[in-house]
Amino acid sequence: MSEQQIKITLAQLNPTVGDVTGNAAKARAARDKAKADGADLVVLSELFIAGYPPEDLVLKPAFQSACRAAIEELARETEDGGPAMLIGTPWVEDGKLYNACALLDGGRIAALRFKANLPNYGVFDEKRLFARGPASGPVTVRGVRIGVPICEDIWLEESEDYENVVECLAETGAEILIVPNGSPYARDKADLRLLIVVARVTESGLPLVYLNEVGGQDELIFDGASFALNADLSVAAQLPAFEENITTLTWRKTADGWRCNGPITAQLEGDKADYAACVLGLRDYVRKNGFPGVLLGVSGGIDSALCAAIAVDALGADKVRGVMLPFRYTAQVSLDDAAKLAAALGIRYEILPIADAVNGFETILAPVFKGLERDITEENLQARARGTLLMAISNKTGAMVVTTGNKSEMSVGYATLYGDMNGGFNPIKDIYKTEVFRLSSLRNAWKPDGALGPSGEVIPVNIIIRPPTAELRENQTDQDSLPPYEVLDAILERLVEREEPLATIIEAGFDRDVVTRVDRLLNIAEYKRRQAAPGVKVTRKNFGRDRRYPITNRFRDFGKALPEPDEKLVTRTSRASAEAFEG
Repeated sequence: MSEQQIKITLAQLNPTVGDVTGNAAKARAARDKAKADGADLVVLSELFIAGYPPEDLVLKPAFQSACRAAIEELARETEDGGPAMLIGTPWVEDGKLYNACALLDGGRIAALRFKANLPNYGVFDEKRLFARGPASGPVTVRGVRIGVPICEDIWLEESEDYENVVECLAETGAEILIVPNGSPYARDKADLRLLIVVARVTESGLPLVYLNEVGGQDELIFDGASFALNADLSVAAQLPAFEENITTLTWRKTADGWRCNGPITAQLEGDKADYAACVLGLRDYVRKNGFPGVLLGVSGGIDSALCAAIAVDALGADKVRGVMLPFRYTAQVSLDDAAKLAAALGIRYEILPIADAVNGFETILAPVFKGLERDITEENLQARARGTLLMAISNKTGAMVVTTGNKSEMSVGYATLYGDMNGGFNPIKDIYKTEVFRLSSLRNAWKPDGALGPSGEVIPVNIIIRPPTAELRENQTDQDSLPPYEVLDAILERLVEREEPLATIIEAGFDRDVVTRVDRLLNIAEYKRRQAAPGVKVTRKNFGRDRRYPITNRFRDFGKALPEPDEKLVTRTSRASAEAFEG
């Protein structure tokens, strides 16, 4: 390193949880690239060697030992005089487990820094896994003092439980802040990250490198989109989103401190980012779990059409199989549209009529159902016959069944357990029906970089404009059972994402009867959601990771105005701590 510059390589990579050997190999390859670039330091993301988030896997002593052994081996390799490495790892010290970042240099573990602020909200659950680390000073790399706050160390608001790690680093002489992150994607998250980083740079007066993981891990998508800000808040570098990237930045010391002018990549926003997240989530779920491909029921409807397009973009047409499973209520237009979709995407496609299966079930059940009226039970037999056949093909071929229900359906239970809910993963589980329409139209006009599907119109326009229907009875449409999707989704967004009281939603202009009915459906469908396949998270609050309600739950919001709390009933001793009564 010359006296006035330091080269830092950002390794925005896609680790796999539990693949310690594979993750170490990725880190090793990144260091080789950094060495070729003449870098002084290569940086990897939070808990990289373990994969993030490792959840309770990180509590296994054998896993902790494997991670440490890999870190020690990587440390020994830095004896070659090449770049130092800053890498995230679980670390046990004095009987406590920490979320750590290790500086490897000169053939040894030169320094360790432990995460001080542990997130315990939304998708995060770190307080039950890790001990809090102390706020520590910077580490030194080639004579430059580098501050290493880890992810949440720059995120938390001031509180009694908050450790101001950045303030501590600034006061102890840090010159550049490098923040390894495991920050999952959510809609508009990039704006929030930038806001947080701007606040930390403003407070500290230091440039900041924000390095994020990329890739899918179960429901979570990590979008990468790593970036750096100079101390004057100008953008020093911006890496691409939703793809691996290794970029070496040259930082030069000026009269005003360290500064960098690196590459700046335009970012995906809005619906384009959501679509790219769905593609990446499905791709990594399939590949990391070792499935040879996927199959899905293709109904001629918009949900399965969008899922088929996402699957082809994620995996390639040769790894996607579409199956049409018609019954007597399946319209010819559905058959035609499904065939056009399959042809446009170039996927394997077959038709398996289900009449024999459904009629067989009804024959078997006839003695049990004698004297009872036909109802939704017979409709559900159709969905369950389809689910059984798809799962049979999955068992025989090893291909994973893609589930195709959208968030509107999952919210109100407009889905059949052990029928259309069968499957291993759902790329549109967190996408409302109105958004399904938008993403379908978007995909016909655009496809993300790296997508493996064809360009142009891949979803027949008739599928997009035709009224949605489950085709479980004559002339059925979704709106026979549900409010218009524009109304339904607007109410659901307020109930699910915002947790608004019914009174507030009604005051906003929504019909009271519709709101109370939607809320009731949302509540009683919880048992179905508990049995649903995992799926990509794109909103602030998805089902499963974020929104966890009890199935057995008698509380109901009846839409009445909320009563004001009566502070007169709360005495001083009510708020007193238990310690005040000791002795």
